[in-house]
Amino acid sequence: MKDMMGLMKKAQEMQARMGQVQAELETMTVTGAAASGMVKVTLTVTGNMRAISIDPSLLKAEEQEMLEDLILTAHENARQKAAAVSEEKMRAVTAGMPMPPGMKLPF
Repeated sequence: MKDMMGLMKKAQEMQARMGQVQAELETMTVTGAAASGMVKVTLTVTGNMRAISIDPSLLKAEEQEMLEDLILTAHENARQKAAAVSEEKMRAVTAGMPMPPGMKLPF
């Protein structure tokens, strides 16, 4: 019974820390880039887009398709960075808590 009480206490502590981390992740940003930084996309770690920066040299009608591809590439780069930051923060929250392999938080 003592182990169960300890486990419940750890779960409550983890839940409180998780709420703090989720609030922190909403304010953290990452920037993804494409074409050597000529196109940049800034996202919050939770995935909300905050900014797009496009080098003026890319604003030519005949290069529209290439620009669209670069925006997608920069967005994907930022999304991957955001996922890595989020995973790192959540791993810190669950440190010491026995979790089944592959279990992702938040649920």
